[in-house]
Amino acid sequence: MAALARFDFTVVFAYRGQERPIDLFSNFEPSDYEIFVSRYQAGAYLLDPFFHAARQPISGVFRMRELAPDRFFSSEYFRTYYSETRLAEEIGFFVPAENGITVVLSLMRKHSTHVFPAREFALLKDAEPFAAALVKRFWSDLDPRFDAAHAERRRKASPIDAQRGVWQRLGLTTREAAIVELVLQGHSSEAVGERLGIATGTVKVHRRNVYRKLGIASQTQLLSLYLKTIQAAA
Repeated sequence: MAALARFDFTVVFAYRGQERPIDLFSNFEPSDYEIFVSRYQAGAYLLDPFFHAARQPISGVFRMRELAPDRFFSSEYFRTYYSETRLAEEIGFFVPAENGITVVLSLMRKHSTHVFPAREFALLKDAEPFAAALVKRFWSDLDPRFDAAHAERRRKASPIDAQRGVWQRLGLTTREAAIVELVLQGHSSEAVGERLGIATGTVKVHRRNVYRKLGIASQTQLLSLYLKTIQAAA
């Protein structure tokens, strides 16, 4: 990969449904590992565009901005968590594996390195079949690793369990929970309405009701409540 394009970090995650991702490889220093892996696995992944794309699943090479919701780069999730990564851009190789598992090999460039130029991105896209073949060869039969992690979660709540539980404990309806989760991912009210088949005005009414129920006044407070609850359970 380094012969084709310049990048600063790489990480490989495996995804299976809504389960906590498994980190297969990375080249982070300890301080960066805390942000990119530890905090990500603790619950931040639930709002990650790559996580949601891997669940579809998709295959191929994509820039983050191709998969992100329409307001992702102005969302509280981006400002509060993703901006701490100090990335200018992230590119992901999405490789569907067996039994609904998708492996994502991410190449990352810091702000000081700037985004991937079109020429390098084109080279990476050409290399996608080779990268996919390597991923499948070296990271096959991942079900046992997910099953072992699932067994561990039986005695301790997983982030996805906390995600479901936080809204229930706070008294939100199923519709309200669906709306605020999409908002936190970075979808605008208009995009939320399109996805759920309701009017934009209805989405805004639900958002106001949620804020009133929770005693908060901003998306910043909503995200803080969301992440603290999930991370406490992880």
